[in-house]
Amino acid sequence: MQKEQRQFFFATILIALIVGGLSGIIAAVYVTTSVGFEPAFVATVFGRTPKPSELQAPAEKQTTPQSEDELVTGLVKKVQPAVVSISISKNVRSFSNRTGPNIFPFDDFFEQFGFPSQLPQQQPQQGEPQGGQKQIVGGGTGFVITADGMILTNKHVVSDAEAEYTVTTNDGKSYPAKILAQDPVNDLAVIKVEAKGLPTVVLGDSDGIAIGQTVVAIGNSLAQFPNTVTKGVGSGLGRRVTAGDNRGMSEVLEGVSQTDAAINPGNSGGPLVNLRGEVVGINTAVSQAGQLIGFAIPINEAKRDIASVKKSGKIVRPWLGVRYVIVTKELAEKNQLSVDYGALILRGQAQTDFAVIPGSPADKAGLVENDIILEIDGTKIDDDHPLSRIVSRKNPGDTIMLKVLSKGKEKTVKVELGEFK
Repeated sequence: MQKEQRQFFFATILIALIVGGLSGIIAAVYVTTSVGFEPAFVATVFGRTPKPSELQAPAEKQTTPQSEDELVTGLVKKVQPAVVSISISKNVRSFSNRTGPNIFPFDDFFEQFGFPSQLPQQQPQQGEPQGGQKQIVGGGTGFVITADGMILTNKHVVSDAEAEYTVTTNDGKSYPAKILAQDPVNDLAVIKVEAKGLPTVVLGDSDGIAIGQTVVAIGNSLAQFPNTVTKGVGSGLGRRVTAGDNRGMSEVLEGVSQTDAAINPGNSGGPLVNLRGEVVGINTAVSQAGQLIGFAIPINEAKRDIASVKKSGKIVRPWLGVRYVIVTKELAEKNQLSVDYGALILRGQAQTDFAVIPGSPADKAGLVENDIILEIDGTKIDDDHPLSRIVSRKNPGDTIMLKVLSKGKEKTVKVELGEFK
């Protein structure tokens, strides 16, 4: 090969190598930068152009949705350890003398329920007077809200000042309980046992309950079957019912949730739970007239009570000081009222049931019987927004503005709320 030919041949190979090398570098830079890697990182780690499969994020693991049965059994395992049974004990002699041997002081709202006459008796303590034995005369349910033993239940479960209360946890341990606070307005109470490390419930948002949503009730049914589980749906929202027992006690329950989950005597104070295992209500009442018509106080109504007890050791409630009835179209037509909404201030049946409580914030503001409170702070009062619910969301000392229809004329009244004693 001649010298010129050899030089041309080597020059051609050199150019090809240079061009090929540059092409590889350009290709590597293009590939790596197009997928977001730094070229230096790829060159150092991989030493080559990565395959597309190496650059893709790993696929998410597909999970099979849980069935409703799995959700229910899961929430029961989660909540049940925090549900407690409450036993009510009384002195046998004094109790029998006061009410008779076959009448018992514990009745669930709307339901007459007598416990068997042969009930387990506690042995008298040393030094206790003859005939002073304690006997279990009723029971209810509660659920633990703090690990150190605070328990939420219904007020009517622990309303007897002469009774003693014993809490039995899901693991069979029993503790004497003391009453920390009772809500003066709502059927709620907080009791306390001396314990540590107790399992607690998770409080949900009762405003998120939907009609038809699955709910589960857990409670001490018939005060004999602890941690009984029943399932149903939310049947209604914002009900207003009057609950009472065969001792003459009654209470108006505002804004309660209705459910067809079986609620029996003894379930009072137990949790109503959603499928996430969150408490959304406190089982409170059952209708005697129908089947599977139970009512629960929304848990959001209890959150203020819980916070109040933690802060001050008592339940603080705002107070206006009037008796009233919600004005409806039927009531307006029957009584020839000029409005079909609002809260009509009325006297109760007894002579002492004043329409306006003497010395109350309403009395000081000049409200009188037959006035109709139309609005509070711009919110119209009706079945969906009852006066008591609006006031309950305020604090003692708050000033509210009332629009009042008095003797046919509208006026604005400023009221400073007091503390309910």
